Amino acid sequence: MRQNSSSLRDLLPSRPLSRRTLIGTAVAGTAATALLPGTAAAAIAAAPGSGLPSDRTAAAEVHAEFLHGWRGYTEHAWGYDEVCPVSRRHHDFFAPGHTFGLSMVEALDTLYLMGEDAELTRSCDWIDAHLDPAQNVQVQLFEAVIRLVGGLLAGHLATGRSSLLARARELSDRLLPAFTKSPTGIPYTRVNLRTGAVSGTTVPLAEACTNVMEFGLLSDLTGDPRYYDASMRAYRAVISRRSSLGLLGSTIHAETGRWIDTTAAAPNPPVDSFYEYLWGGSALLGDRQLSTWYRQLTAAITAHQAVTVGGRLWFRSVDFRTGRPVGGTAQSELGSFYAGLLAKGGDLKRGQAYFRTWSDVLARHPVLPETVDPATLAAVDKGSQLRPEYANAALDLWRLTGDAGYKQAAYRLFTGMRANQRVADGYTVSGDVTVRGMQPGDLTPAYWFAENMKYQWLLFSATPRFDYRSGILSTEGKVLSGLLRR
Repeated sequence: MRQNSSSLRDLLPSRPLSRRTLIGTAVAGTAATALLPGTAAAAIAAAPGSGLPSDRTAAAEVHAEFLHGWRGYTEHAWGYDEVCPVSRRHHDFFAPGHTFGLSMVEALDTLYLMGEDAELTRSCDWIDAHLDPAQNVQVQLFEAVIRLVGGLLAGHLATGRSSLLARARELSDRLLPAFTKSPTGIPYTRVNLRTGAVSGTTVPLAEACTNVMEFGLLSDLTGDPRYYDASMRAYRAVISRRSSLGLLGSTIHAETGRWIDTTAAAPNPPVDSFYEYLWGGSALLGDRQLSTWYRQLTAAITAHQAVTVGGRLWFRSVDFRTGRPVGGTAQSELGSFYAGLLAKGGDLKRGQAYFRTWSDVLARHPVLPETVDPATLAAVDKGSQLRPEYANAALDLWRLTGDAGYKQAAYRLFTGMRANQRVADGYTVSGDVTVRGMQPGDLTPAYWFAENMKYQWLLFSATPRFDYRSGILSTEGKVLSGLLRR
């Protein structure tokens, strides 16, 4: 049913089953449709600098901009987590005074895919010599798994270095107390890497279970089932507590298993990658239970949360027991990944519709703002954190359909970022995206090296180092399957 502007209060606030099988199911009997019909296509085509060049030219541009950002990091923050490219200083991501060389860990498989083998070797050598998984520091489990463990695993797959796998295993062993000390199996949010002390009982849904891809792969590579078992225990604990409508809340208590926030908020934070890993874990590990859960939960989300506002598909937040709308209206850019996930999971039509929604947003702004009003597409949180989710969805949909319109959409985002967020020593987050000459911030998030440029590179480069048919990426853009040793 079409939702008009008077109902905005209903909206959301801010290998048996291989990937090849899933893609075939998604597109079987479905012709690829035009990406951006009507005014959205015209808006993107008319935007300055958004015309689509040849793949060779676009790939060269993407490569050059990645190296521009990489030089900023290596010259001003080498050996530290993140670079502040304006002040030319460094930033410790997990805790002040503690570094894990996060940006280089995040960049390992990107460097490999781009053929930057000398820089890849240099980074691996630093990791072997300096990355300490036993630091006396409390880290956030979610970030440590998707960034560090995932990065080390992808680096191992790219290079064959056994030392990277060993480091991933040591780090994971030090993260496991977050799971094993929990009476429910729902992990605590934080763990001290040296002492194993845990804390954080209020667990956002995404943080409870965004680990099965990395931990499942680690179990597969080492023959040690503890990591995969811990992930699956957490999934079972959460999913067994879904409502009679088949919906999940937003935050849950690690020790009691009681819901703290009963808002069903998919696909937006703090729940987003929970659903992504159901599909991804199934595709990567061949676990049919994960795919069954994905289908069941997605059916509930589309039945109770999908709404149309101004002819565009959005997802509202509802109480997970009653299905009644709750919350405000702002929609998060972080949720734009869901367009690709829906399509990969078998609902190509709805995935394309949701991508068109975010393409309409991009047509209104030079880069995507953090949150928008679904009725007007105006920015609510006007900042930009160099988010990669829209480009991620473009890559997923292009791989499914072969429609060059998705390349055009991603390139539009790339040129907007290059025109507005490039500084002398790299790329930076920025303030108000609605004003001309948006004010630069002073941070290149480590995920920029893992995600933004990798998605663009894969779209345009036709690199022989990636299996485009069956390759699988994590929520942090790590290639966990499909790296080809060329």
